[in-house]
Amino acid sequence: MDDNASQSSNTLSPITGLITLLRPKQWVKNGFVLAPLIFTGAFADRSAVYLAFIATLLFCVASSATYILNDLRDIERDRRHPKKSKTRPLASGAVSPRSALVLLGILYATLIAGWWVEPRVILVIAGYLALNVAYTFVLKHQPVIDIFSIALGFVLRVYAGAVALDVPVSGWMFVTTLCLALYLAAVKRGQELSQSGTEGRQVLEKYSKPLVDRYAEMSATCALVFYSMFVMSSRPQLVITVPVVLFGLFRYWYVVDVLDGGESPTDALLSDWPLLLTVVGWVAACLWALWPA
Repeated sequence: MDDNASQSSNTLSPITGLITLLRPKQWVKNGFVLAPLIFTGAFADRSAVYLAFIATLLFCVASSATYILNDLRDIERDRRHPKKSKTRPLASGAVSPRSALVLLGILYATLIAGWWVEPRVILVIAGYLALNVAYTFVLKHQPVIDIFSIALGFVLRVYAGAVALDVPVSGWMFVTTLCLALYLAAVKRGQELSQSGTEGRQVLEKYSKPLVDRYAEMSATCALVFYSMFVMSSRPQLVITVPVVLFGLFRYWYVVDVLDGGESPTDALLSDWPLLLTVVGWVAACLWALWPA
């Protein structure tokens, strides 16, 4: 282990390291599983809420498993990274690879047990896990494909929420989710290039900052257009949320460009109270507009 890893091993305790390894802050992304619950108006049905939250919890388990697998795969590269060598539990030495493998096994066992609760959701999660295994070992090194792989993971989250409730999902919702996720992924790549250059991730050598900025601009525009079309064609009651979405996109761009956030969308959301209030306000507006008469 290099000096950075040795010094940072004192930064995280074993318990804190194991919790960090699970990336609980990143579970915010699994809120996409609840999108069908909101847009179908099923949130007034207790059984639907129960099924949707079980699906969300299972996706939290699955996403934590993918993070652990990725960290195990990248442990040597992370040890050479100036930031990750201090913040990643495996790279810093706070958690041993053996302990990580045990935890990974427990998470996979939990998902297998989930078959008896939400079998159809587990099938979607199996596809998500397969996608992330491919991403960890191959796809994350392929330019453009890496961004679309990340975005597809968000689409699968929405699909899992629909499967849990046994409801159809509008094609507009899928394409809106895809574009929004592409926007977040492109912004993340742009911030990685700005903050770490090409050292932080191998695929960054094949990108340029102007290119990923254009990706982000196009994806954000498409997300807004498709969301507006979805609202106007399927849920006209939600027209009041379109300006909220537009403000959210503007605010997130401000956080990225001026406040130097965006490398982690979750951190950007949780650290900027206007952005957080925007998301909370959007959810509240959706619930108010779609509340059953």
